[in-house]
Amino acid sequence: MSHVSDLRPSVTIPDLQRLAAAGKKIVMITAYDAVTARIADAAKVDIMLVGDSVSNVCLGFDNSLPVTMAMMAHHLEAVARTRPRALLLVDMPYLSYHLGVEDTVRNAGDFMRRGAQGVKLEGGAKRVPVVRALVDAEIPVMGHLGLTPQSIHRMGGHKVQGKTGKAAVELLEDALRLQDAGCFSVLMEGIPAELAARVTEELEVPTIGIGAGAGCSGQVLVFHDIVGLTPDRPPKFVRAYMNAFEEIGAALARWGEDVREGSFPGPQESFTLPEEAREALKRWRPASPSNGEHQLAQDLALAPVK
Repeated sequence: MSHVSDLRPSVTIPDLQRLAAAGKKIVMITAYDAVTARIADAAKVDIMLVGDSVSNVCLGFDNSLPVTMAMMAHHLEAVARTRPRALLLVDMPYLSYHLGVEDTVRNAGDFMRRGAQGVKLEGGAKRVPVVRALVDAEIPVMGHLGLTPQSIHRMGGHKVQGKTGKAAVELLEDALRLQDAGCFSVLMEGIPAELAARVTEELEVPTIGIGAGAGCSGQVLVFHDIVGLTPDRPPKFVRAYMNAFEEIGAALARWGEDVREGSFPGPQESFTLPEEAREALKRWRPASPSNGEHQLAQDLALAPVK
């Protein structure tokens, strides 16, 4: 039987470029496992990102820094097995692209072998050498500017970036450098809407925004934020379309009540013993204390239960 994704053409980088050129918005979302990937792909998103945000969203860490190559590979493989229609990208985790070109290409190549169709990495002009090396190795790269979570200690937390004239111009120039280095797209996070719109206007490649206003070529949000699966108050730039945390919690509470009351499982959730096996159980008697052995099943002519 064909997978549902096989029935639709997969999204490619030229597809994204055509969407942006036509003024149509690109939809991008995070996915961390097979379940979230299947749900997101059924919603016909254009890009699926196995984000290093899995660190704090799913794994319980305070930020994205603790997540490793091995952790990211584990989640990437889970998403890749669903064979999504969406273009599948993966975040390069902290220190996977900071130690030199050779190390970066090796790490990104490992992701590509595991099913990724491109990688995303944070930083501006200083990342140009590794971006060029990745592109030379036929690995598509999405840049990431503005609020870069792997730099939270330097930035002093998750704060809006590009708010001064110098910072705004620097971000614009960094975006142009990333484009020139070969990035097929640039993601901008946590920057003023006017700045993101200006960068989008200046670039020839699509831009993706998160907390960057409506002027970008497309938008990305964390899956769990969109459906309200996080108990904490979401950032200002998130719009939650349901409160799954409360709804799922309420469903689990109802199930727990049914278990405690004895109404679950009921007949519809239970299996029936065949008549022959039922009669055999009736005939069975425990071994007598004198011989200390149980009667053998064949003595009772038991048939296997199917």
